[in-house]
Amino acid sequence: MFSALSSIYHKENPAHFDACMQSIWDKQTLKPTEIILVEDGPLTSDLDSIIAMWKAKLGDVLHIIKLPENVGTGKAKNIGLQACNYEVVCIVDTDDIYVSNRFEKQVNFLEQYQDVVIVGGQILEFAEDISNPSGKREVPLSNDDLINYAQRQSPFNNMTIAYRKSKILGVGGYQHHLWMEDYNLFLRIIAKGYQISNLPDVLVYARIDNGMHGRRKGFKYIKSEKQLLDLKKQLKIQSPFYATIYFIVRSTFRLMPANLLGKIYNTFLRKKVEKTE
Repeated sequence: MFSALSSIYHKENPAHFDACMQSIWDKQTLKPTEIILVEDGPLTSDLDSIIAMWKAKLGDVLHIIKLPENVGTGKAKNIGLQACNYEVVCIVDTDDIYVSNRFEKQVNFLEQYQDVVIVGGQILEFAEDISNPSGKREVPLSNDDLINYAQRQSPFNNMTIAYRKSKILGVGGYQHHLWMEDYNLFLRIIAKGYQISNLPDVLVYARIDNGMHGRRKGFKYIKSEKQLLDLKKQLKIQSPFYATIYFIVRSTFRLMPANLLGKIYNTFLRKKVEKTE
């Protein structure tokens, strides 16, 4: 038994949310025991209609938590996590498409490896059609490789993770960190000495738009990078010297023109997907 946890806000595309729900319920080989959906503030009437349709279909499986105002992804997930009734929790992003055996693979993995706290996987990125992915983000598999990787960038594809609720709450859950709540959480889990892992399999088709990577810039991002630097120093998972070097490098990217930053993401941080005839 396990929980699927998700939050949704008013800008979500209703059709994308519906497709996501189909992928985590209709098409899954192992269905969630419960789905916790946090409505992060008031939604559009179209989203309300889709959610009502799924509530009628799933009944008590779908637990809806309505927040009176938007509090942000991290706080919304914390509220949802507290409401989860099962130790294993699988994160769901409401605009992505999940492969049919995603839950089965991760739940079985966590049952087999009781010392692993978080397990993720690989993603294929797409804009409109999952049969035409634009790139693949590959992350390391083993605990040691992930610890090294985490010193440079997030060791997980956020939308793929499944974890043990008690351990996540034990390190303080999600904490406010603009655009980096997940990375912040992963570093605290690593600092605690817990085992983490990624599966080699693609678990999620992650929906992107063409300008997304290029928008990851500006002084708000640099402020968030500074918070990341301070966290690394506080947790002592990286020497202050190297943590500062990575802060400078990452902050330099945040000041680049959007088109150049987008090209860097697509060229160096994503693997090209070979198109088949």
